[in-house]
Amino acid sequence: MVHLHALRERLRLSLWFLPAVFAVAAAGLAIAFVAIDRELTARSGSLFFTFGGTAEGARSVLSTIAQSMLTFTGLVFTITMLVLQLASSQLSPRVMRTFLRDRANQVVLGLFVATFVFTLLVLRDVRAPVDGDGGFVPALSIWVAFTLLLASVGAFIYYIDHMAHAIRASTVLANIAAETAETIERLYPERVGREPEPDDVATARELGPASLTLKSERAGILVTVDEESLLGSTRHDARRLEVLAAVGDFVPSGAPLMQLWGTWDRAAVDAARDAVGIGSERTLEQDAAFGLRQLVDVAVRALSPGTNDPTTAVQSVDRIHDMLRRLAVRQIPSPYRVDEDGRLRLILPRPSWEEYVHLGVDEIRIAGEGQLQVGRRLRQLLEDIASVAPEDRLPVLRHELARLEAGVERSFADAGDRDAAFGPARRGWWSAAADERRER
Repeated sequence: MVHLHALRERLRLSLWFLPAVFAVAAAGLAIAFVAIDRELTARSGSLFFTFGGTAEGARSVLSTIAQSMLTFTGLVFTITMLVLQLASSQLSPRVMRTFLRDRANQVVLGLFVATFVFTLLVLRDVRAPVDGDGGFVPALSIWVAFTLLLASVGAFIYYIDHMAHAIRASTVLANIAAETAETIERLYPERVGREPEPDDVATARELGPASLTLKSERAGILVTVDEESLLGSTRHDARRLEVLAAVGDFVPSGAPLMQLWGTWDRAAVDAARDAVGIGSERTLEQDAAFGLRQLVDVAVRALSPGTNDPTTAVQSVDRIHDMLRRLAVRQIPSPYRVDEDGRLRLILPRPSWEEYVHLGVDEIRIAGEGQLQVGRRLRQLLEDIASVAPEDRLPVLRHELARLEAGVERSFADAGDRDAAFGPARRGWWSAAADERRER
């Protein structure tokens, strides 16, 4: 299962896979339509809308279509590379995967390649009359090639419009947020096994020295963990297992990856090792923190002195607000998993609520210190989440609010500016701290 997830992610990020599928389909379509044309020619039949010219005219039409599609394909590749470079430099290198995963781009490229392949294969079967041979002009196939050309022209116009909108910061942030929201929905509250009681946690810390340590066979990011398989490998009276890295962490080659307690045979060890996947970069398959990481990177880049674009940073904070608000009311699974009898079987590190909040707020708060709209928006974020979060999740929000207020005190020497910094983030949103200051 882990290997299937890794393969699927690689294919979704590839610019060649879908065009290759389209090319194979186009080859099959060309063979089928040429066969239909041969049957129509043998019966001396024709359709009123098909090509009615000579073999020389057919070659000319098909050659023009093939050359046009080759030009279109090269232009699309060039535009795509320029957009990727622009997005990487202006927003963040992490957002490039959003463009690589864009199905619209892959479909347009696939349509161009399919039209080119179809046209070449049909052109191969055009024959002029020779020595009494009537020749062969695949009239229906030429009409299909012309139809594909018209569809490609429409797709090219759509592609230009799509890329013009896709490069906008608001669109990139919305796409990242949507994918992150899907990951949150999938990870929380979905759980494998039963969460332990507090006594089980104490037991986990008293397991003693591990009997076996599995090391990483290669360097990379821990991208997927199959919890069901790990739990299945521990179905033995004395077996316990702890994964030493969380999803999204970098693991060096030869570094400890898992610790095992109890007696393990080779099959169980191999099953445990196969249940974790190491990749070259983080993905959102099981890593909701990576979505927040991308949004934070965009905000910090926007707040850098060279860019100085606080409005884009605020747009990123808007999306972070939505992600943290979703997490605030969800049960984040414990890192400890027990079986049906209450015995500890698996320890799997996970980001805590506090870690999510620090990830989403800290770097932006520091980078945006002295920016009025960034401070206001962060205060709105923290106060709104505090209004819906359970009591046990409020301390970290209060801590962040205190640090935000301390940053405002440092950044603005004028009392009026400080009051403005504690003012409304937008129409309809007022800061309780600002009201308290006005009362004082």
